[in-house]
Amino acid sequence: MRVELAVVMPAYNEGNRIYENLLTAANVIGQFCPSFRIIAVNDGSTDNTEAQMRRAAAENSRIGIISYEKNRGKGYAIRRGMSASKAQYTAFLDADLDLPPEQLEDYLSVAEQEKKDIVLGSKLHPGSNLEYPFYRKVMTMGYYLYLKLLFHLPIRDTQTGIKLFRTDAILPVVQAMRSDRFCFDIEMLALAKKRGLSMEERPVVVRYHGDGERKTKIRLRTVFDMFFESFRIWRRLSTYE
Repeated sequence: MRVELAVVMPAYNEGNRIYENLLTAANVIGQFCPSFRIIAVNDGSTDNTEAQMRRAAAENSRIGIISYEKNRGKGYAIRRGMSASKAQYTAFLDADLDLPPEQLEDYLSVAEQEKKDIVLGSKLHPGSNLEYPFYRKVMTMGYYLYLKLLFHLPIRDTQTGIKLFRTDAILPVVQAMRSDRFCFDIEMLALAKKRGLSMEERPVVVRYHGDGERKTKIRLRTVFDMFFESFRIWRRLSTYE
């Protein structure tokens, strides 16, 4: 029987929480989608992430693993996982579970009932419930305005780490992508727009588990890199046919 939903969960140095999070995600998704698979991607972690992934996979056969030695970036990890999907729908979900996996039930329902190619979580949706720092909210709004100026996308938030796709529609997009790191979302959605794929934004619940380790993931340098990389993507896609 064909798998209905594949969920890609990329991870880099998440060894202290990935075992529990994979099992939690599998348990939650199984409650609303009996035919599913989780594709856990170890993006060249230097800790025990791979070992903890294999530990989770040994306990739940719905969890599969892709692992490689060199860290390539979140975008590469997600593209690698999505390319391995054989399901009707493919989603990706941040491995830290700041975005609870039960939200995928609504996204899957919208994709099926409204025939949408892409259903994505948006922190700027009026129905979203956000529990994360104020400076992150400011960054989200500022980046939205910048991307709106460049790409004119019919959505407000490109960066939230929970999205669902009709697999046969998104795979050609994935194959055309080049971005490996934080700006892969905007490249994916800009290419999807050029291919005429339909998109729908949905509310998200964010439960920010910020600690000392987590705070290092979004640095000022990262913000500048995202702005410059977004501009480079815009220039590259301006000639895309």
